[in-house]
Amino acid sequence: MLFTLGVNHKSAPVGIRERVVFSPDRMEEALSGLTQSTPVEEAAILSTCNRTEIYFRSEDHQPADRVLHWLSDFHRLKPSEIQPYIYRHQDDDTVRHLLRVACGLDSLVLGEPQILGQLKGAYQTAGSAGTVGRQLGRLFQHAFSVAKNVRTSTAIGSSPVSVAFAAVSLARQIWGDMKPLTALMIGAGETIELAARHLKTHQIGRIIVANRTVERARPLAEEFDAEIITLPEIPSRLPEADILISSTASPLPILGKGAAERALKARKHRPMFMVDIAVPRDIEPEVGRLDDVYLYTVDDLEEVIQDNLQSRREAAQQAEEIIESQVSAFMGWLRAQDAVSTIRAYRGKAHSIQLEVLDKALQMVAAGKSAEEALGFLAHTLTNKLLHEPCHNMNQAAREGKLELIDAAHALFNLPEAGDGGRSSDS
Repeated sequence: MLFTLGVNHKSAPVGIRERVVFSPDRMEEALSGLTQSTPVEEAAILSTCNRTEIYFRSEDHQPADRVLHWLSDFHRLKPSEIQPYIYRHQDDDTVRHLLRVACGLDSLVLGEPQILGQLKGAYQTAGSAGTVGRQLGRLFQHAFSVAKNVRTSTAIGSSPVSVAFAAVSLARQIWGDMKPLTALMIGAGETIELAARHLKTHQIGRIIVANRTVERARPLAEEFDAEIITLPEIPSRLPEADILISSTASPLPILGKGAAERALKARKHRPMFMVDIAVPRDIEPEVGRLDDVYLYTVDDLEEVIQDNLQSRREAAQQAEEIIESQVSAFMGWLRAQDAVSTIRAYRGKAHSIQLEVLDKALQMVAAGKSAEEALGFLAHTLTNKLLHEPCHNMNQAAREGKLELIDAAHALFNLPEAGDGGRSSDS
C-alpha cells in the first residue's frame, strides 16, 4: 500500500513548517532511519519551504502513526505538537496528491514549475539512499510524465503569476533571446532576487546589481555572478542596460527623465525595457513617454497577473481531469502487481507438472512403448493434472454458492456462456 504523510502551506503555519524541514545534508540519513525503524519498505521525502511530505510504501495496514512518531523523534518534537497539522493519504489518494503536487496544483502559486524540479531532486536522493523500489519508483516516474503532459497540453504554466516572473516574461516577449543582453537590477530585496533567478534561468548575458550599500548586495551578486555598483553610479552605467528592474524602499525616484534620455542617446536609441516594482515609484513616470523605452509599473504587472491567474484556473480544471484518468491508470498497474506473484507461482507449478509428465513419457519410450502411445499418455495426463484442481475448486464453489468464482472462471478462461444446462438459462 502507498501512503503520504505531511504538512504544507495550507495545513500548517510557517512556524510549524520550519520545524519539520529536512536539511539536504541529512536527507539520506533520514531516509535510512525511516526504513530501518518503521514498517516502511520504500520511502522518499519532499522538503521545501512550503511543504514537508513523506511518501512511502508499507504492507502494514496502519504505518502512518509509526511514521509520525519517527518524524517527531527526528526533529525532537512531541507528536502532539504537529499532529493537528498533519494530513494523510493512502493508495489512490496518495497517487492523486503526488500528481497534483507535481503539476503545481497544490502550490502556493498555482501552476508554478519549481516544485517539479524539487520532486525530481527528492526522487534522486531517495534513489541514492536506496529507499526507492519498484512501486514508489514507478509512481514518481508516472508523476513526472503526467506533469509533462499537463504542461504541454494545458496553459497551466504559460502565464506569469508573480510580479518578478511577469516582469521577466514581458522582457522575453520584447527581446526574445536574452543571451546578449545586460540587466540592471536596482535594489537587493526578495523581488529583485527572484527576478534575477528568472533572468538566469533564461540565460541572461550579464547582471549588474545597484544598491545603496555594497554589502547588502554582495550575497545576490555572488549567487548570480553579478557586478555590484552603488546608486550614484547608475547614470554612468545606465547605457549598458537593455533591461532594468527596480524595487527599492526609496521615498524619492532614483531614475529621472534626463538620465534616461542621455542613456538612450548613448545607446543610439536601442530600446530599453524598464520595470518599476517599487511603491512609491523608483522611476519618474515621464520616462515612460520617451521613445524606445518600455516602462511597466507594478499596477501594469498586476493586471497581467490577474488575467493570467484566471487563465491558470481554467487550465487547472483541464489538469484535474487529466490527473483523474492517470490516477486510474496507475492504480490499475498497481493492482496488476498483486497478481504477478500468483501468475508466477501458477506458471511454476504448471512447469513442474510438465517436467514430471514429460519424464514419464520419455521413460515409456525408453521401455519400448511407441511414440504414439507416449504422446497420448503425455497429452492425457498433462491435461488432467492441469485441470484437476481448477475443476475441483469450481465444483466446490458452485456447491457453496460462490457463483462469483464461476463468473471469474468464465472471464479468466474465456469460456462461452452456459447453454441449456447452464445456470444462466431460465428456459
